[in-house]
Amino acid sequence: MPKREPQGPIELAVVGDLTEHEPDLVEKLLEVEPGGPCVLWFDSLGGSAYAAVALASIIRLRGLRATGIVAAECTSAALWPFAACSRRLVTPLSVLLFHPMKWQSEENVALNEAAEWARHFGSLETTMDQFLAELFGMTPEKLREWTTPGRYVSGPELAKEGFAELVPFEMLRALRKG
Repeated sequence: MPKREPQGPIELAVVGDLTEHEPDLVEKLLEVEPGGPCVLWFDSLGGSAYAAVALASIIRLRGLRATGIVAAECTSAALWPFAACSRRLVTPLSVLLFHPMKWQSEENVALNEAAEWARHFGSLETTMDQFLAELFGMTPEKLREWTTPGRYVSGPELAKEGFAELVPFEMLRALRKG
């Protein structure tokens, strides 16, 4: 059977842990022509901060006209690639979790390595918070309000703040009938 050419923009499922799916997501984003359109469907609990930055950077540096849609959950590190999208859609049941970065380290880490990681971690957290606020177009104060101590933000609340567009239930029902 001949391979069918895709019609419309490339669609990517950002589901589960970003860290586990990063190679596939990067590959698919690189298949989109620079400046081209794509759709990212989110139902992700997050993952590595570095995976988040990589995906957001690829979207922005390639000038992709990405539409991000939170179909269910967009938590933690998944916020960065969602925020990097030029168009962001949420539903009444979408949920986004904003929280401070969590420290993870290997067991049996030498003291000097732990000290260096602590220094780097502080810098990384500050820089990533600035980047996320810029991507969403929100003030650092609003981000801190949602991040500390950690807050679930609903799709309607995100839309009300102007950071996404709300796809109402009526539209979801109409699409199903059409």
